[in-house]
Amino acid sequence: MTAGTRKLFGTDGIRGIAGEFPLDPGTVYAVGLALGHSLKKKEPRPRVLLGRDTRESSPWIGATLAEALRQAGAKVESAGVVPTPAVAFLARAHGFNAGVVISASHNPWNDNGIKLFGGDGFKLPDALELAMEEEILFHAAKGIEVDVKTLPRLEDKPALQSDYIQFLRTSLPNLSLGAMKLVVDCANGAASAIAPELFRRLNRDGRAKVTLLNVTPDGRNINANCGALHPNVVAAEVKERKANMGITFDGDADRCMLAGSRGNVINGDAILLMAGRDLKARGLLTGDLVVATTMSNMGLEAALKRSGIRMLRAPVGDRYVLEEMQKHKAALGGEQSGHILLPHLATTGDGMLTALMILELIGRTGKSIDELTADLKVFPQVIVNIKVREKKPLAAIPAVATAIHAAENELQDTGRVVIRYSGTEPLARVMIEAENSEAMKRHADAIAAAIRNELGV
Repeated sequence: MTAGTRKLFGTDGIRGIAGEFPLDPGTVYAVGLALGHSLKKKEPRPRVLLGRDTRESSPWIGATLAEALRQAGAKVESAGVVPTPAVAFLARAHGFNAGVVISASHNPWNDNGIKLFGGDGFKLPDALELAMEEEILFHAAKGIEVDVKTLPRLEDKPALQSDYIQFLRTSLPNLSLGAMKLVVDCANGAASAIAPELFRRLNRDGRAKVTLLNVTPDGRNINANCGALHPNVVAAEVKERKANMGITFDGDADRCMLAGSRGNVINGDAILLMAGRDLKARGLLTGDLVVATTMSNMGLEAALKRSGIRMLRAPVGDRYVLEEMQKHKAALGGEQSGHILLPHLATTGDGMLTALMILELIGRTGKSIDELTADLKVFPQVIVNIKVREKKPLAAIPAVATAIHAAENELQDTGRVVIRYSGTEPLARVMIEAENSEAMKRHADAIAAAIRNELGV
């Protein structure tokens, strides 16, 4: 089943503008009921863990979900403000039957979302989400009235945050920051609640200098000109402060981007290259294989090939990368956006774990990230986002199909054309990479114009 056959769930849960369908109070309540009823089929008194990011709407959405879950017979606990991967880890480690994350990841503050994890720490299967959709829409159609102002707010358990920090530390026990100078951008998001204490504990001897940016969330400044969507911010700070490296997270800290000492951005492709080569050198890269996505640069594929590593491409979305990894028993996969999957350490992408893995690699090898990625030749790439009013099959629209065909005919083996809809936003994405920058931009503009004329808002 594809995301297109679902009305509520995209590639990363339910997402939209907080207060509007499907994130109006009545529908959110219906989500809680559906999840609770689904869990009760296997467990008489299921336990559910909630976690949230720093958005203004996250507390009332959490309270609404909790009330509905209790009504459905579930026991609810809250980890408070934590990254998405923290909920996945804590649900598994503490024997919860499910974990729920209230976050819209990299989206603006007025958006929000609901992501669901099973007790095994993995995102719920498509089939289960589809079955829940039917109940959610059934309840929502009845017009559930919810006064969020009267709902009891959740009591957070700080010990759960501490457990997650301890997990991060023990996952890479040999990591030492030494005398490194780091700049860390927390995007005024979930990382703000974890990074200060995490890096304090990691800096055991006090020799490292860690500068934390954007750690004062106010409910509306999450991802605002900061974080993984704006990696140049931390890159500029690294250069200005003469730091060794920069780290930047998105709103829910399930992915990260890095910056080198020259103020250069290091994206997920470069992280996959560093990690892939290191795992191969230590005999840990199963089948000498890395799973990336259709958006990963041709330069990554070429660099991995020089190291004797194959690269498979999955559709965009970490759930699809994970499916491909499980199919091939791969030890490493991820996305250009910095969402990296390390199944020997975690069940889902974890930006903080990714950053610590690279820090450990640097400490162990004595090489900087610039040295470790020096031979990565990135093909010119352009991505154009077009806001659309509906998501019709693009290949079925003659003007769009003609523009795509023209690009593929001219570029052939010297470039790639990837056109897709976002799984989390009302956007069509046009990505072209090619040796010839002029042809790349010309075709990207032509395809984007065709989509805009047919489907644009």
